[in-house]
Amino acid sequence: MLLPSLTERSRGRVSFINCRSWRVRLLLFSLFISNPAIAQERDSVSHWGFSASISPGRLIVMDNYQKRWQRKKQTMAFAVEANHTELPSDNNPYASDFNYPLISFGAKLSLNDITMHRSPDPAWGMAQEVDYDSWMGNVLTAYATFTRTIYRQRHWSFDYSLGTGISYAEHKYSNGNNIDNELIGSRFLVYFTCGLHATYRFARQWGVMGGVEFYHHSNGALNRPNKGANIVGPVVGVRYMPYYDEVLNGAKTATASTKQFNRYWFVNIGASIGAKTLNEDWQLTQFHTHPDSARYRTGRFRMYTAYALQADVMWRYARRWATGLGADLFYGTYADRVKEVEPLLMRQEEPLKVSPWSWGLALKHHVYYGNLSAQMSLGYYLYRHMGTNAKEVEQPYYERIGVHYSFPRLGGLTIGACVKAHLTKADLTELIISYPLSL
Repeated sequence: MLLPSLTERSRGRVSFINCRSWRVRLLLFSLFISNPAIAQERDSVSHWGFSASISPGRLIVMDNYQKRWQRKKQTMAFAVEANHTELPSDNNPYASDFNYPLISFGAKLSLNDITMHRSPDPAWGMAQEVDYDSWMGNVLTAYATFTRTIYRQRHWSFDYSLGTGISYAEHKYSNGNNIDNELIGSRFLVYFTCGLHATYRFARQWGVMGGVEFYHHSNGALNRPNKGANIVGPVVGVRYMPYYDEVLNGAKTATASTKQFNRYWFVNIGASIGAKTLNEDWQLTQFHTHPDSARYRTGRFRMYTAYALQADVMWRYARRWATGLGADLFYGTYADRVKEVEPLLMRQEEPLKVSPWSWGLALKHHVYYGNLSAQMSLGYYLYRHMGTNAKEVEQPYYERIGVHYSFPRLGGLTIGACVKAHLTKADLTELIISYPLSL
């Protein structure tokens, strides 16, 4: 290989030198690694990779109610992601504790062959059959995922992933042309996904990936209907991984995870404001409203606010985890509307009990990565009276899951978004602000 040397001005021409000389090679290598700009560019690129995948999935029928009107269930999803990882040389203790995870930003297009049709049934009340099948429609999603490698060696790696995002639905419920689409009630949706994967590295920077993934679309009860679409299926794809060798070799000698973490107790005080539409209003307009009424099977519902306070005692026993027990107090402004609608649903077999107040105890768990955290809880109502319909569609226990960001300069003040649900069925979507008090 020939490379031009410095211009010999005295001769007025360019000469060439043979790069096979070991002295020249050593000189060029020294210049390359000592050039800060080149080294920084190479290091920056090595933090990033990308992946592309395809996933043929199938809609999960969640209960007998859905089974009676669900028809086609197939879907095909295509996704592309940009993947970022911290390297062992970055000395990030969170990255070390999580075995150098991938933080990914992606886009997914779900092409859905999912249809619904209600046949005549006395249980549908005043709802009338239509002469077409309703279609869920295609969905475009922008999302972020956290992928943690469980095991990594020269050729094989195994991981799990969790992610969330925002979706846009091509079609939603409409009493004009999509009247049996109980899955999707609004254009903009909340997206959640999780998966298990195995990757085989067939080249230094390339791998093929296979696994199984689950993902969910719903509107967080901000409109009706909100049955939600739950889809599961295999996934296959390709990954570009310029960081793989450095992570594989450097993780063995990294010192970040050896940094001492001081365990501590803290009290987490929080307040939230949420929004929801009522399942009672949906039931009323679907099955107890005459077809001549303007409200017959409508897709427009009033939104109600809900408030909550929480006080949790948490034990942060590791840099990445904290677990504890908390008390939750809820107040729903929609209680009077429930009192008004319940008699119209003709379900009272006992005296109607409705109170805007509810409270319960919950197990709480936080997962930290820097200033970001995922916060989850599983609670049990010790007091809740929200009418007969609530007894049918809710459970005595509730779940909350959300993503939060803390501000160290504000003493750890945390702001987050959360979905509260009953047996995975969304009850409301809320914004939470909380403050930790160290013990």
